[in-house]
Amino acid sequence: MKRRFAIPVNGNLLSEHFGGCEAFAFVDVEDGHIVHVQVLKAPDHARGSYPAFVAAQGATDLIAGSMGSHAISMLKNAQINVYLGVPVLTPEQLVRDFLDGKLELSDNCCDHDHYDHHHGHGHHGHHHH
Repeated sequence: MKRRFAIPVNGNLLSEHFGGCEAFAFVDVEDGHIVHVQVLKAPDHARGSYPAFVAAQGATDLIAGSMGSHAISMLKNAQINVYLGVPVLTPEQLVRDFLDGKLELSDNCCDHDHYDHHHGHGHHGHHHH
């Protein structure tokens, strides 16, 4: 299984605010192991430019401290999983903890069930009455 994590960074640490980062680290994971880490300078800051940039790089997941609801919905529309409220660590450490199931996430990452529910493509089977 391959996944590509995007993580907003300042220097080599997580940028607490998605919109305030100077670069994005893209961490490629294969079969539970980190195989490649690439850091790319963030694009010019415009509404929607960061989510579009992350999606264009082929990210499957994004780990961040906090971000606005507009950015979250753009990422979700691009089929990217969003995980928020994580501690300020290096991208490698964040991904490793995530893969080990040890990463501390805040509640706002767990609203995707609620999100799917409203869009009618929840994964709960179809109810025929």
